[in-house]
Amino acid sequence: MTKEDAPGFIDPTRERFAEFREQQRPGPVHMLNLVRFRELAAYEDGTIATGAEAYASYARESAPVFKRLGGRQIWIGAPELMLIGPESEAWDIAFIAEYPGVDAFVQMPRDPDYRKAVRHRQAAVADSRLIRMRPGVPGEGFGITGVSQT
Repeated sequence: MTKEDAPGFIDPTRERFAEFREQQRPGPVHMLNLVRFRELAAYEDGTIATGAEAYASYARESAPVFKRLGGRQIWIGAPELMLIGPESEAWDIAFIAEYPGVDAFVQMPRDPDYRKAVRHRQAAVADSRLIRMRPGVPGEGFGITGVSQT
């Protein structure tokens, strides 16, 4: 089995999404996205595109929904080297999306326009990680922040 054939994490399970919804708290939610593209997108209808091209279509088509719900991208980068961690977890793109709250994120997959756009993401992504984070205030050194642990 090649890295391309290995099953990856593409969409959240119903259970994890329900857990996300239940963890209500005031304030913004940051979502760390780590994404590895397929070499060729896997569209069910046979559309031909690279994974990167399909993901660009997803970004373009989902952006109006994201903005309408109050979302914004606050950081983006291109991972270059896994210094600590499994080398198999190589990512093509990393970014942090901010949502004004839990409810805004939950509204994304319910939106009809987003439901049309997400097919591009599903075709594009070989593997991904989506990590919910509570924003904090950066400190003077590594790992020293104003993030509450509760």
